[in-house]
Amino acid sequence: MQSGRQLGLPDAVTETSTPTALALGANRGPCRETLRAAADILATVVDGMSLGGLYRSPPEAGGSQPDYWNSALIGLTRLGPEELLAFAKALERLAGRGPAPRNAPRPLDVDLLLWGREVRDEPALTLPHPRMAGRAFVLAPLADVAPQWRIPGLDRTVEELLRRADTTGLRRVSWNERG
Repeated sequence: MQSGRQLGLPDAVTETSTPTALALGANRGPCRETLRAAADILATVVDGMSLGGLYRSPPEAGGSQPDYWNSALIGLTRLGPEELLAFAKALERLAGRGPAPRNAPRPLDVDLLLWGREVRDEPALTLPHPRMAGRAFVLAPLADVAPQWRIPGLDRTVEELLRRADTTGLRRVSWNERG
């Protein structure tokens, strides 16, 4: 397993801390503010957190939806992957997300991308995240904070995957921009 130090994180807080990566996205409401608040709350369960840049991109589903605002963060967590995912889903509900069709506009989307070197394919949790490898809007902010993180099962780094991804429409924006 890659250590927190290899990923540019502080030394592990405890023997049970695990490097983790999460993606944040929103395209409804005050997106920048919502993503910043979500990162602040996630910092309560992700030690030594590093937050990637902020990016805007057109929605995957196309249509007349507003652009998505995206970021990613890494750090060390004492939570197991199921607990961290449950925390992320509770955070989404706190931000006002309710049941909706896939790819519908949302006030907050938090995806568990990586939890150490864990690989699993279960109905409730797939690690690494099954669609992260082709999503520039996930890879770009993740590459800001963990370019050399080797993705389990793919044997490629975040940076290598980003070089292969379609970055059409992806643009970095300031964390101070309104939206």
